Amino acid sequence: MTVHQLPVELVVFAGWLSELAGRLEPGGGWYGVFAARDPEGLRACFDGTEVPPWDVVESLLQDLGEPADGPRAARGRALHRAAAAVHDRAPGAAEVLAERRRLMEREAAYAETRIRTLAETPGAAAELAWARDDLQRARARVAELGARLAGLQGPRRPDAPAPVAAPAPVAAPAPAAAPVLAVAPAPAAAPARAAARRRPRGARYAWLDTEAADAVPEEAQVVPELPVGGGAAPRGARFGGAPAAPAPAPLPAVDPGQAARAAGNAVYALRRLRAQGRGGEAHGLLCEALAGPPGWLPVLAAELHRAGLAADWATLLWEAASLPPARLAAVAGALADAGRPHDCEQLLRQGVARPVEELAGACAALLAEGHQAEAGALLAAFLRVRTPEDAARLAALDPAGLTAPLLAAARTVSPARERDLLHALRVAGTA
Repeated sequence: MTVHQLPVELVVFAGWLSELAGRLEPGGGWYGVFAARDPEGLRACFDGTEVPPWDVVESLLQDLGEPADGPRAARGRALHRAAAAVHDRAPGAAEVLAERRRLMEREAAYAETRIRTLAETPGAAAELAWARDDLQRARARVAELGARLAGLQGPRRPDAPAPVAAPAPVAAPAPAAAPVLAVAPAPAAAPARAAARRRPRGARYAWLDTEAADAVPEEAQVVPELPVGGGAAPRGARFGGAPAAPAPAPLPAVDPGQAARAAGNAVYALRRLRAQGRGGEAHGLLCEALAGPPGWLPVLAAELHRAGLAADWATLLWEAASLPPARLAAVAGALADAGRPHDCEQLLRQGVARPVEELAGACAALLAEGHQAEAGALLAAFLRVRTPEDAARLAALDPAGLTAPLLAAARTVSPARERDLLHALRVAGTA
C-alpha cells in the first residue's frame, strides 16, 4: 500500500506521531529503544501503514515529559482512535485483531503464573517488577483490542455479552508493540536456557507473528538499560515507583527522510481535506505543522509548492508570525539555512506588529544562534513600520545588545530613519 492510498485519518495520525518523534532524541528514552530494535516497524507507523498500541504512544509522550492528561495526549488519543477505527475496517482486520487479543490473553495468563513463581524466588525483585508490568500492559491491550473488535460488530443484541471496556491509561508504558515496534526485550532467562531458541515471553513480545517469534533467540532477552533523561523519569513497578520529573528534550537533528515523509503525508492530507471542503481541519493541520521541528518546514514548503498549494504555505507563514519569540526565531533561522531567504524575510516582516518585548526576545534568539543577517532583517522591517519611539523602547530592553544592531538596520532603511532613531535614542537616554 502506498501513502497515497491511505485514508486521511491514518495520514493525519502518522503526521502527528512523526511530529512527536521529531521532538525527541532518537538515541534516548523509549524512542531510542524503538529506533534501535525495530527501525522498519517504527517507519511503518510514521508512514501510516500500521497503528501502534496506545501504550507505545504513551511511551513517546513520557519521553517528552508530556502529562497523560495534557492537551497533546488528548489530541493524540483522538487521532489514534480515528486511525485505528479506519485501519480496523480493512479486509481481514477483524481476524487479525482477534488473534492478537488471543495472544495477549495468553501472555496475561503467563505473566500471572510468572508473578506467583517470582514472588517466592529470592533475589528476583527486578524480574518480578517486569512481570507485573507485563501483566498490567497485557490486560490493558486485551481491553484495547476488545474495544476495537466491539466497534466492528455494530450494535449489541440485548442478550449479547457486554464488550470489553476501553483501557485506562497505563501508568508506566513499556516499549512493547504491534507487529511493528516489537522492540523491547523481555526479562533475562535462566542461564540453563540461555542458548535455547524459543518464543520470547512477555506482553512486549506478544504482538509478534508466531513464525517470526519462533526465530528470536532467547539469549536476546535481556533486561535493557532503563531509559533515562530526555523526558519524564520512568514510573511504575519496574522503576520502583519513581515519580515523574519533567526535563527539557534537546532539539533533534533533522532527519531528511523523516522530514520528507512528514511533508508528503501533510500534503496528501491537505489535498484530501480541501477536496472534501473541510477547510477548518486543513487550517488546523497547517497549525500543527508549526509544532514540529523547524527544520522540517523548508521541506514542507517545497512539497506544498510542488503540489500547487502555495496559498497554504502563505497561510502557514502568517500563522508562524504569531509563534513565541524563540520559536519564531528558530523557524526564521531554519528557512534561512535552507536557502529560502524570501520566506524568512516575509515571516519576519509579518512579525513586526508584535509587542516590543517579544521582538526583543526574537532578536536575542536569532543573534544567539548566529543569524545576524536575519536579526538585522527583522529590525529593518520593524523600523519601516514602527515609530522611532517604539525603536527606542526596544533598545531600552537591552541597550548593550540591541542599540548597535538597531542603528545598523536603520542605515539600511534610509539616512532619515537613522537620524530619527538617533534622536529618539538620545531623548530616551539610551544613546
